[in-house]
Amino acid sequence: MNPRFAVYPGSFDPVTNGHLDILRRGLVVFDEVRVAVAYNQEKPSGLFTPAERVALLEEVTAQFGGRVSIDSFHGLLIDYCRRSGAGSIIRGLRAVADFEYEFQMTMMNRHLAPDIETVFLMADEQHFYTSSRLVKEVAALGGNVHGLVPSPLEQRLLAKVGRG
Repeated sequence: MNPRFAVYPGSFDPVTNGHLDILRRGLVVFDEVRVAVAYNQEKPSGLFTPAERVALLEEVTAQFGGRVSIDSFHGLLIDYCRRSGAGSIIRGLRAVADFEYEFQMTMMNRHLAPDIETVFLMADEQHFYTSSRLVKEVAALGGNVHGLVPSPLEQRLLAKVGRG
């Protein structure tokens, strides 16, 4: 396992500027980060398909050069980390509610793989309230999502929710 290589997992449906903020912060700590789109192949769901999310992430993370790679996976995160050689997992935190959920997941991951560390990074204050779920809901209900998602994604998101 490479301690300087981390996996940043999530649904990224859609990727938000908050996700990119956590990725920027992760690149301060790690030499390389793989953004890993998690999906459940038994329950296909989401606004964007896993392949669309990977393509969108490749587009909006090109600014980070060769230090960021994009992939998708299903199954246990720990298994994916082992296959990819990652020594750490990056998770973003916003509010206290995030901490409780993330703490449970981290303890289970530690049980399954005590050699893989989880690193928590706090979201910037301007992204503290942003979540993919909330962005989708606001977009679908006609609200303004400008500045919440990367510019190249905004029109695609609006089209997906029937506003484009």
